[in-house]
Parts: sequence; C-alpha cells; structure tokens
Amino acid sequence: MNLSFFDQFSSPHLLGVPLITLSLLFPALLLPSPEHRWVNNRLSTIQLWFTHLITKQLMSPLNKTGHKWALLLTSLILLLLSINLLGLLPYTFTPTTQLSMNMALALPLWLATLLIGLRNQPSASLGHLLPEGTPTPLIPALILIETTSLLIRPLALGVRLTANLTAGHLLIQLISTATITLLPMMPSISILTALILFLLTILEVAVAMIQAYVFVLLLSLYLQENI
Repeated sequence: MNLSFFDQFSSPHLLGVPLITLSLLFPALLLPSPEHRWVNNRLSTIQLWFTHLITKQLMSPLNKTGHKWALLLTSLILLLLSINLLGLLPYTFTPTTQLSMNMALALPLWLATLLIGLRNQPSASLGHLLPEGTPTPLIPALILIETTSLLIRPLALGVRLTANLTAGHLLIQLISTATITLLPMMPSISILTALILFLLTILEVAVAMIQAYVFVLLLSLYLQENI
C-alpha cells in the first residue's frame, strides 16, 4: 500500500511516451500566432500583463545591475509555474517533486550569485560572514555559523520546493483513496471527503504558484546581496 502511494512520483508512459512530455507541450498551445500587431487578442493581453507583473515583482528589490537577470528569472518562474501546475493533472508527473531536479536548478544559480559577489565586491561579500561589532571570542564561531548558513542556501531552496509539492501530492492521493474506499460503505462521509479533496486541490494550485514565486524571489534576494 505504501508503495502505491509513492508510485505517483514515477513518470507514467503511454505507448512508450512519457505523459509529462505531452503535458509540457500544452502551454505551447497558448502561444499566440504571429501577427503584425503587438497585441492580438485578450489572451495575449493577459499573458503580457502576467509576465510584466512577475518581472516587476522580481526586479523591484534589485538595482539596475541586477536587471540583466530579468530574462533568466522570469523564464525560471514561468518554467516552475508550468511544471508545478501541469503536475496536478491526472496521469502526469511533477519533475519538481524530485530533489535532484530542484538542486540542479538551485545550486548553479546560487553559485552564480555568489561568484558575482566575490568578483565585484569581495570585501562586502566576505563581510557578511562576520557581523560588525562581534566580540572577539565569538568571531570563530560566528564565521563558522554564517558560512554554514551560506552554504546551506541551495539545499534549502531545493528541499523547500520538493517537500511542499510532495506533501501536497501525498495528501491528495490519501484523501482520494479514502473517498473511493468509503463510497460503497458510507456515501455521506465519502461526499464530505470529496469536498475536502476539492478544497485541497484548490490549495495545491495556490501552493504550486507560491512555491515557484518563493524559489525565484529568494534567488533574486541572494543576487541583491552580491551586486
């Protein structure tokens, strides 16, 4: 029984084709066809407004030097949003529930922000490891603590995204199994659990969007510290 709950974290196949590949092609249908006008219809207007809103929120903590990262950070949040939301569809797979993928996204980007700080302002970047006014006996311990907190940042980014999505998917699996099991025995309780499942699904949609935003927002804050 425990293995069946975690089977949802393996990619299902149809005729040898991973279904996550088909689901990732779905956002391409939302792209407008090329026209001579900047804005073709209401869908294009909503897409442009949403992209502008995301870019504005991510770039507001950064100075002009950090605006070079606008394309990368906006593309990353749109990628995470698409994967997280498409993973809630039936018979699909959520790659962001795998720690390996999240670490592959978090580690290089965090390392890039760190190297930029060490190259552009090495004194200020190293100064974060030792707060001003620290008593002399506490200097070695604080340097060790701050270094550990700095090195654990990419792990925290990856684990946060993985844990939140995994927990939500497991809850949906458990409640949906309970709903189907209770239907022939206690229909009224089954209807109640189905209502809870519906509310939980709405919550998971919100969690999928919030976690994508938090992931990229923290990266932008790390970038702000180093530029």
